Amino acid sequence: MNDLTVMITAAGNQYMPGLVDCLKNNGERNIRLVAADMSDDPTILQMMDVLYQVPRATDPGYIDVLLEVCEKEKVDVIIPVMSAELPELVKNKDRFANVGTIVSVSNMESILIANNKLHLYEFMKKNGLKVPRFCSVHNVKELDDAFAFCGYPQNAVCIKATELSGSRGIRIIDPQKTRFDILFGEKPNSFYISLEELKIILNERETMPEMMVMEALDGKEFSVDLLADHGKVLYMAARESNVITASIPLEATLFHEEKAYDICCEIIKLLSFDGNADFDFRYDKDGNPVLMEINPRVAATMAIFKTGGMNLPYLRIKQLLGEELPEIKIKTGVKMKRRFQEMFC
Repeated sequence: MNDLTVMITAAGNQYMPGLVDCLKNNGERNIRLVAADMSDDPTILQMMDVLYQVPRATDPGYIDVLLEVCEKEKVDVIIPVMSAELPELVKNKDRFANVGTIVSVSNMESILIANNKLHLYEFMKKNGLKVPRFCSVHNVKELDDAFAFCGYPQNAVCIKATELSGSRGIRIIDPQKTRFDILFGEKPNSFYISLEELKIILNERETMPEMMVMEALDGKEFSVDLLADHGKVLYMAARESNVITASIPLEATLFHEEKAYDICCEIIKLLSFDGNADFDFRYDKDGNPVLMEINPRVAATMAIFKTGGMNLPYLRIKQLLGEELPEIKIKTGVKMKRRFQEMFC
């Protein structure tokens, strides 16, 4: 098969070795990797072939810089890994196509809905899909009514910023946990906070980001990662997140979850979604999977699926190039454990 040049954005993030392995060790062809990152960290070149320092994804010149690099390096495909950059990449797909580069993104409507947790729940509710009780919050004065609507203080509630990722802006308020309990009973990366402390923090600024309140779910967390073709799921599998730190699974296990698969297929169809996606779930008290959010891009834990026989990033590249896709039977029971490895320069 023809060799390819692929660009990966945010190439300095901590889970990049797994994604690089998915692409470099694909079993079919040589792939040259072009790294785009805010930093000029030379350790990135221990994983990839060439590195370009680029502006923040929110910078007005971000797309123009990526276009220059794609034209210079003759990039065949861009695989974005940041949710914040997706809308601008969608808007500029034709500009990239003009320099011979395919951008791995879905349609704009699906990106805007998936990137906003509140819009996702509103979309699901509108289409008859089951969601927990939820409501939006725009200022501190609305908190008490929103919490009461979602079952507080009889039950714990979760508050989250609607457009942030990586566990930013998420906290759980449990009436059974005092501030003493949180200080001495929870680890430093715990999501628990008291209602009083939450109000103090939010009152530090005159305005706050849009947030949503919902019933807190304390069941096991898991994800379904998939590849879709304009509304049809081509491949998918579930992974239980056995140990999580800073939103990144440190231990995970592949398993089968038919109820969650049904939810994913329905949403993918409704959104006419195309490409890689990661659906995050928790179980409710009755053992039913409840969708928490969608990451409309490749996720941090791709490597476990490759080991299970389903190399999602590489399959996406084959799909974009119009190549024949293989039949795959995922191997459930595969376990993953992340350990740190130092890189020097």
